[in-house]
Amino acid sequence: MTTPHPDHDRGLEFDLSTLLSRRRSLGLLFGAGTAAALAACTPGTGGGSASPSSTATASATATATETTTAAASPSASATSTVTRAFAECGVEIPEETLGPYPGDGSNGPNVLEASGVVRRDIRSSFGTSTTKAEGVPLTVTLTLLDNANGCAPLAGAAVYAWHCDKDGKYSLYDSGLENENYLRGVQEADANGQLTFSTIYPGAYNGRWPHIHFEVFESMSNTTAAGQVLTVSQIALTEKACKEVYATAGYESSAKNFPNTTLTSDNVFGDDGGIYQLATMSGSVAGGYTAALNVTV
Repeated sequence: MTTPHPDHDRGLEFDLSTLLSRRRSLGLLFGAGTAAALAACTPGTGGGSASPSSTATASATATATETTTAAASPSASATSTVTRAFAECGVEIPEETLGPYPGDGSNGPNVLEASGVVRRDIRSSFGTSTTKAEGVPLTVTLTLLDNANGCAPLAGAAVYAWHCDKDGKYSLYDSGLENENYLRGVQEADANGQLTFSTIYPGAYNGRWPHIHFEVFESMSNTTAAGQVLTVSQIALTEKACKEVYATAGYESSAKNFPNTTLTSDNVFGDDGGIYQLATMSGSVAGGYTAALNVTV
């Protein structure tokens, strides 16, 4: 696909001080995961970052429900109420497709071999380019929970996250962006199973509800090892936040595309309306948004 950047020769092994081995392909993975359901999300902490909290983990193991508004039709006024269960043991995040633009070596370029991919702020490209993706700020916090261990925090696990820019385009793949690798990054979960990415609000493109892709690995050392993915899934963003963001300058194409696909017609979230992958969100266009999700694996 794209000729590797010269600065990426030593890859992720350099970032982790020889902790990681070279990645091959994730093509052999699928069949290991099972689709199941996950639960509602840990509330974000606001501002530019989210900090770990014992409260987040406790809420993840509680049996409770909440209602949330999700898009049910292209109409701006048409919404439906769905019930979302807080994460509980035995309820895992649904397994989803990587999509055509993973950048993990399974379909063309492999950003996971690049030095610099381990980072919290994923807004800029790294390596030979420093182009920064512009858009409304978004802070994403995931809380990883171990289903086989009573939903204990999955400390030390790693997440690779990626998503499109404000125009619905993907770095490494779309025309003119082949030499960019922004909006992609890897983070390690802390003792509370939490990790955070600083990014921008993704755009909307036809056929998909606004979303963020992610892969969960057992450890940082497995992020470049074939067959070591625990799960592959996606985060669904809320209708309210999408409408607010897409009404702003710079998101004109998203404003046109967003009404064309609903959570129930989306080819990924449509089977259940995204109730187990819908982030808990807060914030504003002026101050930026936070999105949080509990991920039980």
